[in-house]
Amino acid sequence: MIVAIDGGNSKTDVAVLTADGEVLATVRGGGFRPVADGVEAAVNVLADAVTRALEAAGLTAPWPVADHVSAYLANVDLPEEEEEFHRIITACNWGRNVRVGNDTFALLRSGVTEQWGVAVVCGAGINCAGVGPDGQVARFPSIGRVTGDWGGGHHLGEEALWHGVRAEDGRGPATALAAAVAVHFGVETALDVGLGIHFGDISEERLGELSPVLFAVAAAGDEVAGRLVERQADEVSALATVVLRRLGLLGSPVEVVLGGGVLAARDALLMTAIQDRFARFAPQAKLVVVDAPPVLGAALLGLDAAGATPEAHERLRAFYA
Repeated sequence: MIVAIDGGNSKTDVAVLTADGEVLATVRGGGFRPVADGVEAAVNVLADAVTRALEAAGLTAPWPVADHVSAYLANVDLPEEEEEFHRIITACNWGRNVRVGNDTFALLRSGVTEQWGVAVVCGAGINCAGVGPDGQVARFPSIGRVTGDWGGGHHLGEEALWHGVRAEDGRGPATALAAAVAVHFGVETALDVGLGIHFGDISEERLGELSPVLFAVAAAGDEVAGRLVERQADEVSALATVVLRRLGLLGSPVEVVLGGGVLAARDALLMTAIQDRFARFAPQAKLVVVDAPPVLGAALLGLDAAGATPEAHERLRAFYA
């Protein structure tokens, strides 16, 4: 028996499946945010979802009831953090064998034909990791601007608001982002959005909603918004090409998996810009956009750990197709 966990910022998905790839139960819980909410609260979110999934699958105490727990979690970005949550999840006693990793590795597994390649996730934030055919791993800290990151839906929303306010007061060039940002939040000006966040009338977490607004404004020909889309494409390309270079795969045929809400939306301008950059820097890379739920990757990694057959993997993929 396998328990697969995808702990995301906005939601936690749990699947209970057999080693034959048959899914017995799926459950969705709240967001896994150990940095914002604290470790104890984040683990409680996991525990609630896992308990409900096991009960839905007809598996009750005494625990452990699973052979493998495959947990891939956002906000667990460093090897030290993976080790910490490995200890915590092992102590929960859901399964006899536990694997914990960053959710970028689950995205990678869900999109590659083999068990290696490179993945770039661009959702609320941005991250990238790669695994070579020899098992070598390349990754980034990816904990925000303090570690050199740029992009992701929340950051794009911040940029859209920033440029909108500066266009209104004259510090920046004119851009349709100003009006678009205001309209999205139902206020008169972009500045009203900024003040709403300051006074607590608008949650700062909602800035991620501006990502599709930004892409729509860019598609209409706005130069400021267009430059932000180009910058996001630069970052996706830079992350992947650096990882490919570290793994010695820059000039080799390799799958590069793209996922997360921003990339899975397949915005035409962004995807064209990304494809152009890969054509120049990594022409043999094959781009694979994944929009399957991330828990699929966690479950596939659980099947790998169980030594499951190819048929089991295909049965699982068919369930989430």
